[in-house]
Amino acid sequence: MSNSSSFNEFLLLPFADTQELQLLHFSLFLGIYLAALLGNGLIITAVACDHRLHTPMYYFLLNLSLLDLGAISTTVPKSMANSLRDTRTISYSGCAAQVFLISFLFTGEFSVLTVMAYDRFVAISKPLHYGTIMGSRACAKMAAAAWASGFLNALLHTGNTFSLPLCKGNVVEQFFCDVPQILKLSCSDSYLRVVWAVVITLCLAFGCFVFIVLSYVQIFTAVLRIPSEQGRHKAFSMCLPHLTVVSLFLSTGIFPPSLSSPALDLVVAVLYSVVPPAVNPLIYSMRNKELKDALRKVISWTFFSSGNIAFALHK
Repeated sequence: MSNSSSFNEFLLLPFADTQELQLLHFSLFLGIYLAALLGNGLIITAVACDHRLHTPMYYFLLNLSLLDLGAISTTVPKSMANSLRDTRTISYSGCAAQVFLISFLFTGEFSVLTVMAYDRFVAISKPLHYGTIMGSRACAKMAAAAWASGFLNALLHTGNTFSLPLCKGNVVEQFFCDVPQILKLSCSDSYLRVVWAVVITLCLAFGCFVFIVLSYVQIFTAVLRIPSEQGRHKAFSMCLPHLTVVSLFLSTGIFPPSLSSPALDLVVAVLYSVVPPAVNPLIYSMRNKELKDALRKVISWTFFSSGNIAFALHK
């Protein structure tokens, strides 16, 4: 990706001006990051190790956790390192990598959430055909399509963004490299290809949103036909975590960037890039007995193994 700019690094927006507040930001982000690593890591381990969780629903949940881990690891560690070292810099290649990975991972996450809505629709509306429709090969293809959509969208945005000449400085008014903030630095009038990239992304996002809405309309219609109250409650319980995660994803990512308030942009960016990856594991494990049991096994096995290692070393 060639560029006529002479600089080889960008300056990110700091969270605070004083060293004390920067250390506070580092501590808060460290706590959130460790919570996200622990929660998503436990879910990935539980789904991979417990054969009872080798079902389409948990297979897609594993993919979602992988994407969440990647998303929060793309932005938070660099921001923490800058706060700890009292610097604002990020290399040109590092900035391009952030743009690519953020576009890739968040597009992939929304695509996986769309596939999960389809999985819930088939499970509730067509339970007798669930095993046939949601076979292992079909699930693998749907997951691959979700990851591929993110990859192609990321290529499109990264290529278009960094092919524009940037001549309005190198200060990015965000704590990570965000496409709208980088476009503000461009001095080119050739925005047509950028507009097309945005239109394609919006069409993809709108298509996913409409698919999720239609899936849940049919799900709720099928649930209301279930004669027993216990059956309706079980069906709603199956959908509630996914519906909550989708609502969180959309509510935090729907706000457009502000042209007048970098502080507001900063808060919104934290909401959509940091909060969901840390909260999603908690949402999915809160009311899911199978997942809770698997997580308890993973945690107990971890402590048991650590105890055995410590005992062996002591001997």
